[in-house]
Amino acid sequence: MRHGTRQLSGERARHGACHPATGLVLRRRVAGFVSAVDTYLRRHGASLCDLLDALEDPTGFTGLCDLHTAYSQPFPDPKAVQTALRSIHRALEGLAPSALDRIGQARNLPASDMTMWHGARISELLARFSYAR
Repeated sequence: MRHGTRQLSGERARHGACHPATGLVLRRRVAGFVSAVDTYLRRHGASLCDLLDALEDPTGFTGLCDLHTAYSQPFPDPKAVQTALRSIHRALEGLAPSALDRIGQARNLPASDMTMWHGARISELLARFSYAR
């Protein structure tokens, strides 16, 4: 091996360690994204619903409904899932801390913490989708 170059051997060389992802790899990544969002929705959808209801933002709640609609199909459309997540993320990201504190006190809900937590999870899921593409 010459200085400055790396030689790949075995599995890594045959399966494209330095090559762009193939169609099959991309489909698996997108399927992984769809599966991860489904898991998030099943585990934390009720909490997200409570938060969006407390925020009284129709955009975020519509995004959650769109997300449920996408998963009511046998094979959810990844673009529809991504679009719904983006609308929820937009609803969560534009809130002032003082507004979240007022909502939290009025609803007896840790709105600020919930917003940060759900916002971070949705950001991670959207980043995963970007990686899958």
